[in-house]
Amino acid sequence: MYEKIANPWLPTWIPDTGHALRHAGIHFDAVRMKGAQAEGAAAELLLRTHFDAGPIIRELTGERYLYFLLPPQTATTHRWPPGVRTLTRAAGYSAYVGVPALTGVTWPLEWRSMPTEEVPFVKGELLHEVVGRSSVGGPRSARPA
Repeated sequence: MYEKIANPWLPTWIPDTGHALRHAGIHFDAVRMKGAQAEGAAAELLLRTHFDAGPIIRELTGERYLYFLLPPQTATTHRWPPGVRTLTRAAGYSAYVGVPALTGVTWPLEWRSMPTEEVPFVKGELLHEVVGRSSVGGPRSARPA
């Protein structure tokens, strides 16, 4: 007799192998940054969360962006400094983010920080604070509608 072995927790938007494009704003929102700003934000998030920051994807070609994945429809609740772009779902606008599998060959993408059952997304408030402190003028909140 064999009992069915339960799969570990895994978001449905993570592919089994390789990588796949996922529609931002449905499974997650993304905050995209590059360069020293992105690497610094990722490093600080990892330190402040005891290395459980939530999903951060690194692009290994081109501009070498980092994508910080937040819960769907939450990235635009903050005003982000120049150089930071939100990818979400909006009227007349579609954005896609490449998502790597958790294991195997995923080039040209890799995980800087993987999602966990306890931390399935990056905390937007914390990311906004980290990014705002490293930018001129400090953090800014979105204006009320």
